Amino acid sequence: QPGTMSLQGAVRRSFVALRDQRAAWRSVLEECDPLMESLGNLGEQMNALSRVRVSDTPLRAFPDLQERLQFQLLQAVDLLLQRLRDRMSCLQSIRDSVGGHVSAALQLYQDSADGLDVAVATQRSSVAPSLADMLEWLQDAERFYRRFLQRKTLLLTLRRDDRAQLEGAAKAWRSLDSPDAEQQITGEVITHLSHEPMAGRYYIKSASPICEMD
Repeated sequence: QPGTMSLQGAVRRSFVALRDQRAAWRSVLEECDPLMESLGNLGEQMNALSRVRVSDTPLRAFPDLQERLQFQLLQAVDLLLQRLRDRMSCLQSIRDSVGGHVSAALQLYQDSADGLDVAVATQRSSVAPSLADMLEWLQDAERFYRRFLQRKTLLLTLRRDDRAQLEGAAKAWRSLDSPDAEQQITGEVITHLSHEPMAGRYYIKSASPICEMD
């Protein structure tokens, strides 16, 4: 059926997008991890500095030293936050790319649902998932990438002068990891793209990276 063939092609393009962008997604997240750890370290340094009374130390000859050190720490925080914002923009681009492919496939499904043979859509074998299964996987994958918004919200709530918040930033960031969900999506993508009949029927060129970081 032409409608089924078109839908299968759209689904495959979506899975290719998931495959191509997964490595970029993981790479950006890995770049963010040490930046969040550095934010925590700066928060600790700011806390330690706030407890020091320079006037009671041999450094009292430099009355503005504490203020200057605080200024340098705040500058370092600003730099890290900017680098993290840049990476959030990259994650947004990846999420939008994946979401666009998934939305196109789901829209095509809705448009052709009336003429779609239910038996064909739900038919699966020992080597091939059903079209309905693959559409469900795509929705799961899109929900996974949508979790990026939680990371973006966390970043937006960070304040350069909130020492406790900065200290806990790395822990809060790690709490948003979903290794089980990512592994499930990866397995589904590999399973689908290694299905020879589909692979032979639709050749899709791999996409270029969405964004590159310095």
